[in-house]
Amino acid sequence: MYSPYGGQQNPPNAQSQQGGQQFHQQGPPGSSGGYFPPGQQPPPQQAPYGTPPANQFSQGFPSQEQGGQYGQQQGAGTPGIGGVTSEMGAMSMGGEPAVSRPGKKKNRHAYHDLNQNTGQAQSSDGMPSGPGTPQFMNQPGTPHFMGQPGTPRFHNQQMTPEMNQFPAQGGNYMPGQRPRMGPSHMSGQDVPQGTGVTTQGRVDPEQIPSVPRSRDGPAQYYLTHNYLTVEQHVPPPAAVSYTAYDQGNSSPKYARLTLNDIPSTAEALNSTALPLGLVLQPLAPIAPGEYPIPVLDFGETGPPRCGNKFVCNMCTFPNDVPSEYFAPTDMSGVRVDRDQRPELKLGTVEFTVPKEYWSKEPVGLRHLFVIDASREAINRGLLQAFCDGVLHALYPEPSGEKMEGESEVERALPEGSRVGFVTFDRDAHFYNCSAGLSEAQMLVMPDIEDPFVPLGSDGLFVDPYESKTVISNLLKRLPSLFTNVQNPEPALLSALNAAMDSLATTGGKIICSISSLPTLGPGKLFMREDKNLHGVETEKKLFQTENANWKRTAAKMVEIGIGVDFFIAAPGGAYIDVATIGHVQAMTGGETYYYSNFVMPRDSLKVTQDVKHVITRETGYQALMKVRCSNGLQVSAYHGNFQQHTFGADLEFGTIDADKAIGVMFSYDGKLDAKLDAHFQCALLYTTASGERRVRCTNTVASVSEGAASCMRFIDQDAVVSMVAKDAASRMTERTLKDIRNAITEKTIDILAGYRKAYSSQHPSGQLVLPENLKEFSMYTLSLLKSRAFKDGKEYSDRRTHTMRLIRSCSAQTLTLLLYPQIISLHDLEPEAGFPSSETGHLVIPPSMRASFARVQEGSAYLVSDGQICLIWLHASVSPNLLEDLFGEGFDTLQSLPADLNALPVLQTHLNAQARNLLSYWGSLSGKAAPPIQLARQGLDGAEYEFARLLVEDRNGEAQSYVDWLVHVHRGVQMELSGQRNKKEREAVEQEGALAGLRAMGW
Repeated sequence: MYSPYGGQQNPPNAQSQQGGQQFHQQGPPGSSGGYFPPGQQPPPQQAPYGTPPANQFSQGFPSQEQGGQYGQQQGAGTPGIGGVTSEMGAMSMGGEPAVSRPGKKKNRHAYHDLNQNTGQAQSSDGMPSGPGTPQFMNQPGTPHFMGQPGTPRFHNQQMTPEMNQFPAQGGNYMPGQRPRMGPSHMSGQDVPQGTGVTTQGRVDPEQIPSVPRSRDGPAQYYLTHNYLTVEQHVPPPAAVSYTAYDQGNSSPKYARLTLNDIPSTAEALNSTALPLGLVLQPLAPIAPGEYPIPVLDFGETGPPRCGNKFVCNMCTFPNDVPSEYFAPTDMSGVRVDRDQRPELKLGTVEFTVPKEYWSKEPVGLRHLFVIDASREAINRGLLQAFCDGVLHALYPEPSGEKMEGESEVERALPEGSRVGFVTFDRDAHFYNCSAGLSEAQMLVMPDIEDPFVPLGSDGLFVDPYESKTVISNLLKRLPSLFTNVQNPEPALLSALNAAMDSLATTGGKIICSISSLPTLGPGKLFMREDKNLHGVETEKKLFQTENANWKRTAAKMVEIGIGVDFFIAAPGGAYIDVATIGHVQAMTGGETYYYSNFVMPRDSLKVTQDVKHVITRETGYQALMKVRCSNGLQVSAYHGNFQQHTFGADLEFGTIDADKAIGVMFSYDGKLDAKLDAHFQCALLYTTASGERRVRCTNTVASVSEGAASCMRFIDQDAVVSMVAKDAASRMTERTLKDIRNAITEKTIDILAGYRKAYSSQHPSGQLVLPENLKEFSMYTLSLLKSRAFKDGKEYSDRRTHTMRLIRSCSAQTLTLLLYPQIISLHDLEPEAGFPSSETGHLVIPPSMRASFARVQEGSAYLVSDGQICLIWLHASVSPNLLEDLFGEGFDTLQSLPADLNALPVLQTHLNAQARNLLSYWGSLSGKAAPPIQLARQGLDGAEYEFARLLVEDRNGEAQSYVDWLVHVHRGVQMELSGQRNKKEREAVEQEGALAGLRAMGW
């Protein structure tokens, strides 16, 4: 993914060949990028930072040279350990060695073998050997995949302590290998003892499961290896960057099953307490080096469908094959043209569809920008920031010199796309931006009770590159255009209804900004926030809308094929009723970007980057989704942003984009055949941004076993966490937060107790034994309880609602980072960290730090990101040398740093280049530029509270620390094993009422 600097050669892998993001060594002063041009040597490593100056914060702390930690003095993180020694004295985290996958008795429905020998199926570079790779109609060529001849496989190398989950055990990370379940009675082998307890009987935090270690090992492995979707079959962690090779089973980027080996009966699944679910992200972005999704055109007949005389792997119904699709088979029963037919060979393909699949004539996606021009938007700077974001998104700065014959205009939108502009305060203003005009013409729509469109679509929607001059001038003028008007009350719903009417014949996307509570016109909103409702039964009313006007608008938009993205800025944390405004976004498949304490100019860069991401990411509209599964299973629930009129009907989306994920729960309506695989298919019918009607088919396969023992080896932890979180978020409008927190806790105990009872019976009863593939599950559920959506204590309803909807619709990658942030120390970076490796060409990423204040050192500096916010936390005693190397000459104290800093300057220092490259790497994981930063200076900035909130392993508020949480879970497991838990549950039901009903409804 990362090309080296200077004159070094790129490694022969997919990501470097595909022009992935580059990290160089030096940049000209004043440039905005975080890179260094080739050919120059990196800046020399600075001398070690001096001893921090003494001040009121430094007393009582051990010196940095001695490796001291705050927790030893202040009790953050570790002090709770001593008080729970008796509870955790016998606790262990069991690790298990690997075994091979059980062989299938019959594989008649799939042309791949889940039991194939990986040593024979691939060459030394990790790629399948055999005849040439087929070329698809939209593939320019065959990319080179990762892995070099002669490169040793990761699991044949010595595991370093940093990569090991439990340092004392020294186990290896082996992707694709099936970890053996703990109980020795299943294999006749002894189960290795856990190492969660030291010989003194105290809990060693280093030996409890660590999320950073679980990410760092796979991240290093997948820098030089591909993920093979059939041979490995157990996905990498969602937070890890990897290149997937489709072998007939869809990439985990598109579909992640909670269980990749499924029990044949409901009883066997219930014994594990695990959810059977599928996390779908059908338009997930393609990583550099991966094949583009092939697009197949079968003409007027459309895609081949079940019902034509072949054995369908879903319904097992045999049908005749159409003559035009017929091909002979070889001696093994495989079609001779299989390698030339992507729909038979790959897990994810797209088909163009005939007119019978059209609801409207397909046209390029129309983006309509509905911009708040009220007084609050002007005075607070949202109008300026939003216009700047649209301008930079539509017309990015040239990326370099143009090649001969290349267009002078760098298009951010595909051919056929159109844009339009509307501003609103108490009136709505439509703009004619036709290319023949010298400047845009404004037409005012004053009737907010019965809004209409005063401008024809030919003038409202224009090609952004033909009308570049007109649009650029308009966006630059808008912030000053309303300076002398400043109406305080925005009529938001009237503007949205007028915008909807302008898109009625085509569908499209509305991108809207708002900075104050809309209190004018139909659907005007009122202050509903009431602190007296926090923590009581009626609090759930704050998380949903009861306004009929907003509900009607949302339903009509979905019917037309319109999606809405909101940019909501709340200066000073003012109430804006995200529950009501965001209802339109949630129903239409859109997204809300919520800035809970918007400040200019600090947040201007973040708005600009978010607007650009919304405009440029892959987006489809007028979408319908159908999920199918094998006989014996049925869909029981969906979770996400969509509309479904009746259960069993197709899911409807106004728009769906690359960041959106849907959670699908399954239940049994029969018994699965253990001789056959279980198959799952997601069919998404949508119109592309370029105006082509397609259906994307995502196919996933899982093996089937008679019992649940084998299934525990094939758990996808991130998918399990996603399904539990999405299920919980979907219930916030039905149940109290206390009930939901209890349900999450009980679910955690149920899963661990189910494993303990059935599959680790030889361990002493006092040990907490964690499944190999669920070692970090307890940490993720604790983080879920601490999230803004579910946390105990006071929290504004706007923040809760926004987080709830984000969890419900986000991908597994976004969720895992949201629940456990990335933390990298800047004060002790190795010289090579943050630069491309001279051996592999990949960026050297330093190990992450655990999210606990006990790990914070005196005089330290940290990069912290949960994917939504990025902080630079600076200790009060941080070295002046470090500050100058990071921020520039003259910034040698915390007080000298500007509080509204949102990006690192480009300096000729080693540390500055390291930090900018690491930020660019984090941005590349989500397809964005380097994330904007926010300073969190100890004792100075309010962002310190955000930093404390992100330290999820520590006790904060009413939530427990990680160690205390494991003790609590361990008690619950012990009570379940001894039969006492049911009595406690009955007492809880009598006291709390609805908990039992909540758990029975899907937990």
